[in-house]
Amino acid sequence: MTAAETASKVIEYIRYRIPEERSAEFLAAYHRAAPLLAASPHCVDYELARCEEDFAHFVLRITWTSTADHVEGFRTSDLFPAFLAEIRPYVGHIEEMRHYKPTSVRGRGSAEPTLYAWAGGAEAFARLTEAFYAKVLDDDLLAPVFAGLAPEHAEHVALWLAEVFGGPETYSATQGGHSHMVAKHFGREITEPQRRRWVNLIQDAADEAGLPTDAEFRSAFLAYVEWGTRLAVHFSGPNAKPPAEQPVPKWGWGGAPPYQG
Repeated sequence: MTAAETASKVIEYIRYRIPEERSAEFLAAYHRAAPLLAASPHCVDYELARCEEDFAHFVLRITWTSTADHVEGFRTSDLFPAFLAEIRPYVGHIEEMRHYKPTSVRGRGSAEPTLYAWAGGAEAFARLTEAFYAKVLDDDLLAPVFAGLAPEHAEHVALWLAEVFGGPETYSATQGGHSHMVAKHFGREITEPQRRRWVNLIQDAADEAGLPTDAEFRSAFLAYVEWGTRLAVHFSGPNAKPPAEQPVPKWGWGGAPPYQG
């Protein structure tokens, strides 16, 4: 999804008051209706929640690609008649049905660990880069790209990755921001086969370094690796121009695109 598409998203809230004796059938109806909702190309996600303090209250949250896509897309699609047939008995119990536009007030709470913390902190990223550069220097395809590395290179990359994944901003404080890292790739003319080898080796290094193997972490980790290595290829090309000064990207559990800290 592009930045423009993300900016146009709206959240529809439908608030129901369902009599206790009808709550089971209401939930069953939405279980049947949900696949029809999910099948719409205009539906980003949805969730039906029930109030803990008053079981009669339910809130359905649906994220749409836009209000127009909901009203003129989903409601006029072949999916809508079957969806409406399931929920029609409960339309009279709706207390609110409106579209809300997200604001810039958003963020993650401290209850959810950062990728940095989940990975194991600074020591984990130090192990990762140590294992990775040992592999790189022995690799026929990548060794020429990294020939003559400074002894502290792996340490700097560990600081970079740690900051990207939500750790201390040490790289920014001691080395610079995103533009500084990008500049390291100027003129290297990294090829696509080299980029793919880089991706494969750092995943092998993650295994060797004992980084978490759960799907959620590895998915986010690989999303950044793919994004970062593709940028490296771009900025290593002969016509690359230095980017504007910007901070180190912050990568969360959702993966790409990065959010700026």
